Parts: sequence; structure tokens; C-alpha cells
Amino acid sequence: MTYRVCFVCTGNICRSPIAEAVFHARVADDGLDGLVEAESAGTGGWHEGEGADPRTVAVLAEHGYGLDHTARQFQQSWFSRLDLVVALDAGHLRALRRLAPTERDAAKVRLLRSYDPAAEGDDLDVPDPYYGGRDGFEECLEMVEAASTGLLAAVREQVEGRAA
Repeated sequence: MTYRVCFVCTGNICRSPIAEAVFHARVADDGLDGLVEAESAGTGGWHEGEGADPRTVAVLAEHGYGLDHTARQFQQSWFSRLDLVVALDAGHLRALRRLAPTERDAAKVRLLRSYDPAAEGDDLDVPDPYYGGRDGFEECLEMVEAASTGLLAAVREQVEGRAA
């Protein structure tokens, strides 16, 4: 049975596509293709149907990540098919937990940087790079990469637990 992860930010053109692309690469490198699927969405539908921000695409490509992406809005009905919903900041976390139809579904929602053992303090947000320069996209990628190792380990544990 496939383990399904959805990364969620605000508009689904910057942070969540970066997280999706990085996690796809980590899953493939770890040999979990076919066992783990990753996707992304936004809490809002402002950019639905659009591609990722050109700065997102450029930064990912420069670091060796591929991305085929069309923005979409997260739907409440998706909770039933998802195993993990990964929020990119605390605002997304709150919105997703409010949207969750059950306590069990709300428990599926986690902050991405909670998987980064080096992340300190209460601020585990990945800052929104949209209104800034290219440096913000680079910083976003660095934060996503740092958290992806711990996230992959947690997902691998869940996948191996299903097989046992």
C-alpha cells in the first residue's frame, strides 16, 4: 500500500512545490519509489492551474531537482487518502487542522521543520519567499532539504511498519 504525503503552503507555487520536488528526489534516492508518493497544494486557490513561480523552478533546477507542477487548493476530502499532511508554516498547520474532518485527520498534519533536529525554538516556519528576492527561495530550499532527511526517516519507518 502506497504511503501518501502532501506538502501544503499558501498558494502552492513556492514553498510546497519546493518541498514536493526535494522529497520526490529523496524518496527515489532511498529506493522508496512506488511505496511513497508526494504531492503538494495550497491553503488557498489564488494560483490554481498555474505553474510554479519561475524563481522556484530556477532554484530547483540549479540544485538538480526536477518539477512538473500545477498549483491547486487543498481539499478536505483528501484527508481520507493521505497518510501525512506537511504544513510549511504554523498558519498552514492551524488552517489544515481546522479543515480536518476528524481528530485522526487533524493528527496527520505536521510542520515540516519539526523533522529538522537542528531547528530550534518555537518558530518552525519556512518563510514565504514570494514577495522577496531570489535569496528567499534559496533559504527555503535549504530549510526544506534540512528537514527532508528527518521526514524521510519518519516516513520510511511508517512504510516498513506497514510491511511488517
